[in-house]
Amino acid sequence: MLEKAIKFATEAHGDQKRKYSGVPYIQHPLAVVELVKQVKHTPEMLMAAVLHDVVEDTDISLKTIECFFGPKVAELVYYLTDISVPEDGNRKVRKEKDAFHYASGPADAQTIKVADLIDNTADIYKHDPRFWEVYKQEKMFSLNLLIDADPILWNRANTQIKELW
Repeated sequence: MLEKAIKFATEAHGDQKRKYSGVPYIQHPLAVVELVKQVKHTPEMLMAAVLHDVVEDTDISLKTIECFFGPKVAELVYYLTDISVPEDGNRKVRKEKDAFHYASGPADAQTIKVADLIDNTADIYKHDPRFWEVYKQEKMFSLNLLIDADPILWNRANTQIKELW
């Protein structure tokens, strides 16, 4: 099923590129999968990790994710998807709303989100120093809420941000 999810995510993201590095977008979800594989995980977690940006960044719905990959994967993807909209306020307000949403999810979703933060941090720090100044604050806020995430990945994310601060 992971191969099916990888194919699905690759097709869904199509020609999208990473904003900061210009590499094919699918490289990011694949990196998140590899991070999640380093800790205790389930097949559903790996599928959700590769699908984590599909609903947010493409026309694919959560219902479609559920139809193809089941309710558990869809639930995890739901907790990994931003829920804020521009009408919610400025970026700080929206990112805080999204962070509380991630933190309300189960430990498996929080673990995937921490892996996502780790990969995003490396990319943003390297490729966009100006945005890094904003992102590092958002990451610390989110990380401090994701208390049920796998402790190995959480500690790695915490160390990463402190070393780059």
